[in-house]
Amino acid sequence: MSQKVRAVVARRKNEPVTVETVVVPDPGPGEAVVKVQACGVCHTDLHYRQGGISDDFPFLLGHEAAGVVESVGEGVTEVEPGDFVILNWRAVCGQCRACRRGRPWYCFATHNAAQRMTLEGGAELSAALGIGAFADKTLVHAGQCTKVDPAASAAVAGLLGCGVMAGLGAALNTGNVQRGDSVAVIGCGGVGGASVMGANLAGASRIIAVDIDDRKLATARKLGATHTVNSREGDPVDAVRELTGGFGADVVIDAVGVPETYRQAFYARDLAGTVVLVGVPTPEMRLELPLLDVFGRGGALKSSWYGDCLPSRDFPMLIDLYLQGRLDLDAFVSETIALDDVEGAFDRMEAGDVLRSVVVL
Repeated sequence: MSQKVRAVVARRKNEPVTVETVVVPDPGPGEAVVKVQACGVCHTDLHYRQGGISDDFPFLLGHEAAGVVESVGEGVTEVEPGDFVILNWRAVCGQCRACRRGRPWYCFATHNAAQRMTLEGGAELSAALGIGAFADKTLVHAGQCTKVDPAASAAVAGLLGCGVMAGLGAALNTGNVQRGDSVAVIGCGGVGGASVMGANLAGASRIIAVDIDDRKLATARKLGATHTVNSREGDPVDAVRELTGGFGADVVIDAVGVPETYRQAFYARDLAGTVVLVGVPTPEMRLELPLLDVFGRGGALKSSWYGDCLPSRDFPMLIDLYLQGRLDLDAFVSETIALDDVEGAFDRMEAGDVLRSVVVL
């Protein structure tokens, strides 16, 4: 039997979100209904509201979430009612060419629920990243549920569902930061801060945080940065080079995703170093680099989708590290809020006042 729940909906481009009644159907084959306990407010949700992802309004927002499986559909074996899970938007298929090659983090055919949630009048909703978790309950593909240790708080666990995992994975998976490496992170919001934390976890010897906001730089210090650079006060490329013996960093992570910061990342890396783009550019952005520099500097230019994570592998491991006191995920929770305050959280996020606002239900 379908259920009616409260949820945050973006009806039209650039208009404030509203809390409305949403109809959640019973789970069909391969699907699960999850009682959401917490969901982080991510820039991607704001991009949906602004029409920057698609124009398939109305959107059911929220995707960085954790909760408890309430019911499952036919054929579901990976989770069962009562399991504490983190929701993910890269539910791998196991059958595409990437999965068959043993690289499921690149899966080209990820799963979402076949059914759609609706407004009371019957209008179908587009769930953000196939999740839609600014809601008391949501319907997802069962493969989007990753079971983890319930000893972790939902407000912290849910952050691995998107931004924090993207940043940690940019350092640990995509950048493959090694012990003793030098790392620079450009942009130290939630994703960049997590990249700093990931580099620290990997054993980097020098971690240089670059931002235009001294508040974010101070937070980056707490997350593991050894040096900070305010790029309003000077050329960040020169600063990174000066801090690395004139050479540049072994790995430079661009957590902003605009042409200017990418060029900075490109020239702030050492010869044969690695650039990781984890910040998300917009469709109209263009980048121009001398091809001779691309050739002559060598190394690798990589993009990092979701931190190249495999949820079934990475989520339980990171939660275990958190419970052991080795990964301070609590540092990312700036405030906990109610569903009704999501619009206000967008404003605070854009102003740089928070790392993460987390809706707690």
